[in-house]
Amino acid sequence: MIKVGDRIPEAVLMEMQEGGPKPVSSTEFFAGKKVALFALPGAFTPTCSAKHLPGFIENQAQFAAKGVKTIACLSVNDAFVMGAWGKDQKAEGKVAMLADGNATLTDAMGLSFDASKFGMGKRSQRYSMLVDDGVVKTLNVEQAGAFDVSSAEHLLGQL
Repeated sequence: MIKVGDRIPEAVLMEMQEGGPKPVSSTEFFAGKKVALFALPGAFTPTCSAKHLPGFIENQAQFAAKGVKTIACLSVNDAFVMGAWGKDQKAEGKVAMLADGNATLTDAMGLSFDASKFGMGKRSQRYSMLVDDGVVKTLNVEQAGAFDVSSAEHLLGQL
């Protein structure tokens, strides 16, 4: 599993933009700035929609005040789902909604899990991290089923 001090691996993610999904290089996305990255098992799922994403949207100004240039949400979903979920949650302009549809980055970081027994296939563990110029500065991985250390409020307290 990725750890504090490691560099974010290179992977191509997708982001819904004007005109459709566009590829996003993880190396380019994290270069030269502080990014609050959080990941979750799936768009439109109960905890993710009621608590996890809303916490980062609501605290966007506090992150900016602490030098975080970008907040990004990562999930093993496609760009269409992430784009629709971002619109539904009013994340536009506050949180970048990154799709890791094939779990390429999630696997490379050692943060995937098999949710097949729930009919969901491969998914991302729930976590948050602060990334500075591509290097992991803090990492908060939840125990299965929990929502505590990956919250916006917890990550803000670490900055």
